[in-house]
Amino acid sequence: MKLKHLIQRVNYYVCRVGVCLLLLLMLLTTGDVLGRKFFAKTIPGAFELSEYILVVFILLGAAYTQQVKGHVGINFLTSRLSPRVQALCNIVTLILSLFIISILIWQGWVEGIRERTVSEMLRIPQYPFRLLVAIGGFLLWLELLIDLLDSFGKFRGRPL
Repeated sequence: MKLKHLIQRVNYYVCRVGVCLLLLLMLLTTGDVLGRKFFAKTIPGAFELSEYILVVFILLGAAYTQQVKGHVGINFLTSRLSPRVQALCNIVTLILSLFIISILIWQGWVEGIRERTVSEMLRIPQYPFRLLVAIGGFLLWLELLIDLLDSFGKFRGRPL
């Protein structure tokens, strides 16, 4: 259980980093709009920075969203099933999700270490953002694994 709490705490703080970047994105966008409107000048590279900040925000928040069950779920059919069958449906779904996220982690890593390009205007290297796909995916994978173990416990009648 200590490992579960450690993973969840890490995901919480990683998400908080993403939220701080979102605040930075809002300030950057506001400054860019006000500069364009009142001074006829934009912040150089604001659009490019916005793209990168959004990538970081989304990838760092995915695992925490899974932790708090914030992803969209449709349960109008499974809610009518017994708790044991619901747990079985969750197990199948989580195993498929773990498989898909594993491919995402693998390909994010492969693309990240191969990437050598930089952005057009600010010349920001793109490899850290490609590697972030693997890192964010791994954190999401850990959350899915926690949910899978919990679903196995519910299936057996002993939730973790």
